[in-house]
This record gives sequence, C-alpha cells and structure tokens, in this order.
Amino acid sequence: MFEKGQLFVLIFISIFGFSCEKDEESKKQLVIPTVYNSSGFQFNTTREAAVLNQIEAVVGEIERCKTQGNTTTYPTLLNLYNIENPILTQIGSAGFDGKIQSPNGWLYKASLASGKSYSPIDSNGNGGVYGGYLFDEAGLDMAELVEKTMFGSVMYKHGTDLMAGTATTATVDQLIAILGSNPGFPNTSSSKVPKPDVFMAKYVARRDKNDGTGFYSQLKTNFIKLQAAVQGGSDFYKERDEAIVAIRQVWEKAMAATVVNYCKTVQSTLSNTNLTEAQKASALHSLTEAIGFTYGLKGIATGRKVISDDQIKQLLVLFNYTETGKSTCYRFALQPEKELPKLEQAVSLIKSIYGFTDQEISDFSKNWINEQGR
Repeated sequence: MFEKGQLFVLIFISIFGFSCEKDEESKKQLVIPTVYNSSGFQFNTTREAAVLNQIEAVVGEIERCKTQGNTTTYPTLLNLYNIENPILTQIGSAGFDGKIQSPNGWLYKASLASGKSYSPIDSNGNGGVYGGYLFDEAGLDMAELVEKTMFGSVMYKHGTDLMAGTATTATVDQLIAILGSNPGFPNTSSSKVPKPDVFMAKYVARRDKNDGTGFYSQLKTNFIKLQAAVQGGSDFYKERDEAIVAIRQVWEKAMAATVVNYCKTVQSTLSNTNLTEAQKASALHSLTEAIGFTYGLKGIATGRKVISDDQIKQLLVLFNYTETGKSTCYRFALQPEKELPKLEQAVSLIKSIYGFTDQEISDFSKNWINEQGR
C-alpha cells in the first residue's frame, strides 16, 4: 500500500509524463517535398521578369556597340534604363542608381566609347572597342560593369528586401525569379534544357560541382523548404527563418566565389608570355566582371551581407578601381608582372571574409557546367 504522499507523487508523475507525451505528439514536423510547387510562379513574378528584361535591354544596347562603328547615345541608354516606371531605380540601391544615371556616369561613358577604338597604351581618351569588347578609358568593359554590378545592386538588393518582409508563397517565387532561376532548378545555363538558368543563377550553377552539396543544391533545398514552411504557417516560423538566412548567405557566397573565379582567370590569362591584344582585352573583360560583382554589394544594408563596405573598398583598390579620380584597370594588361600579385591578395581577403577552404578556392576557378558538360 502506498502512503498518501507517495500516491500523490505517482499521480503527479503520471499526469506530467502524459502531458509531455501529448506536447511531443502535438509538435508538428515540417514535411518538405522533393519538388517545388510552381503553380503560381508565372503570375507571381511578373515584376521580377520586367526587371530582368529591362536589365537585358540596357546591357544589350551597350553590347551592340562592341562591334566597331556601332554607336549609341546617352539619352537612348537612359530611356532603356527608365522605361518601366522606372523599376530599376525603385528597387536598386541608391548609390548605384546615381552612379549609372548621372552625367559622367556609366551610361554616359558607354555612349562616349561607342563608335571608337581603344588601346590600354592610350588610356586618356573616351574608350572604345578593343578585342571585341567596349571599354571606357580606364579599361573597364562597360557592358560587364553595368550588368554585373546590377547582379548585386538590383537583384541581390531586391532579394534581401523581399526576405526582410513577411514571407508569402509569392515571395518565394519572386526570390527564385530575381536570382534568374525557375522552379525546375536546372542547375545549368545550357540550351540542353528548355528553361536554363540565367543571370545570377547561371553563375551559381557554374560554381556547383553537381554533387548535391554545392551552392546551387543548397539554394534549391532551401527554396523548397521555405515554400513548405510558409505554406505551413505559424508552426514553422523557425524553419522559415532558417531557410531565409541560408538563401541569403549562399547567394552572397556564390557572388564572392565568382569574384575569385575571375581573379583566377585574369591571373591565368596574363601569366602567358608574348601576350596578344585579344588576351589582354579578355583579361580586362574578366577583371571588370570581378569589379562588378564586388561593387554591386556596396551599400547593401548591414546585416544583409557578410562583407563590409570597407572590405569592398579594399578589394576595389586591389583591382585598381576608384570611385573618385581615375581608375587604372588597364595597367593589368600593360604591367601584369607588377599588377597580378594584387589579385592574389584579393583572393586571400575573400577567403578570409567568407571562411572558404583551400579546396573551395581551387574549385571556384572552374566553370563546372563546362567541366561536366551539363
């Protein structure tokens, strides 16, 4: 027979244990599907499609002038930049918007360079066509500078704005769209698939070894998780927030990894002896892409990126780019033995900022879409 006190303890333990079991039973588990629900994707992403189309129109007009003799005008480029209400100004970072539109800004410089020829040796003019690319007087490929900067200042900026708001199923669709991907997650920019990755998604795919653990795979996993968590409601806020943080961090890391890729490309190209003009032009083209991906993150709010604006400035200095005064990017083509060590410093800084391993840095030098023929 139990004493009264013992009986009370046993009853309490029994009730408490039963309650805990019920709590555990009532705690829902997020069921994550294997595929993304694309039913509302096209309807939800009309704005993002307009953004990408407008960027493509601006860059396409500049690229048209890569052919010797083709010209464009500053008003023409401004009109293309502002034609959609002006959507790029609305969602882009203020610093970039002023840089591209202002008199003596990038669109103006592109118009000045069009129809002319350029040589790194004579860098005091207005720029022009060199080796199949349109450069300004500093040796910056104008199409790449404008486009790759917008990968950060417009696309990533818009993405982080979306992630900072209240996530809905439409939000998830919009994040995928502004990245340049689609619900099929092809992990390739090849025409072998009906809807390949474009814009930033293409570069995420290039940095992914397609082994299920790379940047692209991580983004796909977390987009599907985010959609499931949002659909699940308040029971899954924790999982929702985890997915958002992962998407933002992987997106930024893929951009940084691509800067590493272009640094390695410039090093490889300019380390050759008896450089041709085509090799020099190609190296300046790649250097500009590294500058654009880096500059695009400047001005993104603290807490929405890992790299600081001071660190971005350090990288730009190593690339011979300055926002005030004259940039001297062309010197990489003229004095590679003197300038190339700066790129190794840049890679080391990026490695330190993001905690990349030696193996990752090595892997970033490759375009895995081409390597694997996918």
